[in-house]
Amino acid sequence: MRDYQWLHEYCLNRFGSAAALEASLPQPKTAAQLRAIAEDRYLSMLARRVFRAGLKHSLVDAKWPAFEQVFFGFDPEKVVLMGAEHLERLMQDTRIIRHLGKLKSVPRNAQMMLDLQKEKGSFAAFIADWPVTDIVGLWKYLVKHGNQLGGLSAPRFLRMIGKDTFVPTDDMSAALIAQEVIDKRPTSQRDLAQVQQAFNLWHEQSGRPLCQLSVMLAHTVNH
Repeated sequence: MRDYQWLHEYCLNRFGSAAALEASLPQPKTAAQLRAIAEDRYLSMLARRVFRAGLKHSLVDAKWPAFEQVFFGFDPEKVVLMGAEHLERLMQDTRIIRHLGKLKSVPRNAQMMLDLQKEKGSFAAFIADWPVTDIVGLWKYLVKHGNQLGGLSAPRFLRMIGKDTFVPTDDMSAALIAQEVIDKRPTSQRDLAQVQQAFNLWHEQSGRPLCQLSVMLAHTVNH
């Protein structure tokens, strides 16, 4: 596995200048900024991520104002009370995407958030305080305790809200295979642990957030 210096030089050559490289990289939110996000906005983004999976994002986003309406502005305490009959009625509402499994996931994920409010004070605090040196542990938690958050949904949700994370896209996975960090797309806990270790090392060497390292790595894959 090559060190961060190689990655930095490769990306500098690709972009032509340090300014152009920096302009292309995402900025994660601080812990304070993550704590300031309201619980209903977290649930809204979590639900939007679930509905975006496998669909055109623009299609989902265009319908989102109607989702906000039918799910009471994504107030977790109201959403959690939505029973089977209520969800069945939503299956007749042409303004939204009528996918029963995904509709059911919204009150289930609201329940996860309310459980974490009891335990941690707020879902926002839970997200803000989770150490990025074990971000794959947070994905695992969301998959286990949430609903419809498998595949890349957990890391993509975290990227949407601004929590620092890498996202093992096709390009990033190809880059990690080329660097001999892993030998196949990382899905097993063992592979994910190896990826986390590599990112922690590059983070230590560079001081850069994981999301920037993730994007830089993806740029090393030639198209």
